[in-house]
Amino acid sequence: MVTQLADLFPLILVAAGSALVLGVIFVRLAPQLGLMDLPYSAPHKRHEAATPMVGGPVIALALLLTYLALQPPLTAEVKAILLGASLMLIWGVVDDRIGLQPYQKAIGQLAASLVLIALGVQVRITRIPWLDITLSVLWFVGMTNAFNFVDSMDGLALGLAAVASSFFMLVMIDSGQPVLAQLSATLLGSCVGTFAHNARPARLFLGDSGAQLQGYLLAALGVAYVPAGAGLPQGVSWFTPILVLGVPIFDMSLVTFSRARRRAPIQRANRDHTYHRLLATGLDSTRSVLIMQLAAIMLGLTAFIALDTTVLVANGIFALIVLLGVAAIFLLDRWTDPILQERMSTRSAQEALPIDPPRTSAREEREPSLPEERGIHE
Repeated sequence: MVTQLADLFPLILVAAGSALVLGVIFVRLAPQLGLMDLPYSAPHKRHEAATPMVGGPVIALALLLTYLALQPPLTAEVKAILLGASLMLIWGVVDDRIGLQPYQKAIGQLAASLVLIALGVQVRITRIPWLDITLSVLWFVGMTNAFNFVDSMDGLALGLAAVASSFFMLVMIDSGQPVLAQLSATLLGSCVGTFAHNARPARLFLGDSGAQLQGYLLAALGVAYVPAGAGLPQGVSWFTPILVLGVPIFDMSLVTFSRARRRAPIQRANRDHTYHRLLATGLDSTRSVLIMQLAAIMLGLTAFIALDTTVLVANGIFALIVLLGVAAIFLLDRWTDPILQERMSTRSAQEALPIDPPRTSAREEREPSLPEERGIHE
């Protein structure tokens, strides 16, 4: 079955429309479901009003309704991905509802990862079974948490997921994997429709369920990508998923390095992500988000360019990007960490005062509303 780009447009349209409608419904249902993110319930939660955390159910049900309506074919591989994603969604909703401890979050993420591996969706680079399984677990759990980490501003994580879904859709067409291209297109539509509710000022937050679901699905698509159908050697394509998901990977690496250097708990939520550091350089909220999403687009384009080069050139491009990323981590941490630490110290001192949370003023209304940074790092 050969799929062209135009064949995927109905999937994108139906998924986006479904997410738009479901977003309205779940925003109304969230208080009854107990899925509300309360302001000032944690130091990093500075949004001004209680906000529904229903991104996961909206994205998942949009995927389900699209598959029921258009009935694209399902392979064993896609069924495995959807089964694992269902487990990831349920675990995330439970966390949003009652709040899980870091080790409990990790158990759910590990279980969902093992579902994929048991059903044959895993890394196959080294051909050494135990090593490939280890790499698979690290990739699935790592990317699941990377999207939790990067969900630090309205619309940011959804925008990055939409960009990644778009590139996976294109590479799946190129590699002759139409069923996975259809799944990528459906995820793209779900993200676009949900984005309408999550864009600043957000009417709903992704919560653990939404951020984890996005990361898990995109990690699975990255592993399922097999470029052999396009006649491409593994030497020029093994890093394609890494570049497509490069911005969340960069953010998690930056946060982990910075907190480890400061001997701060890596699992504790804080305002020291890439987005916050861009703000510390003097950029406004909108431009900070756009820069990160533009970087994701440029990395995706670079991945496509590398596919048409030799093995030596492709790996040279990847090595250069890695070096630039490492340099950016050191520079951002060095330049912006003093500013962030000063701001956090000031806020901590203010929070110690026995006063009620401030009322919304005209100035505060212009400040970005920051969704809860959730995940295994809490």
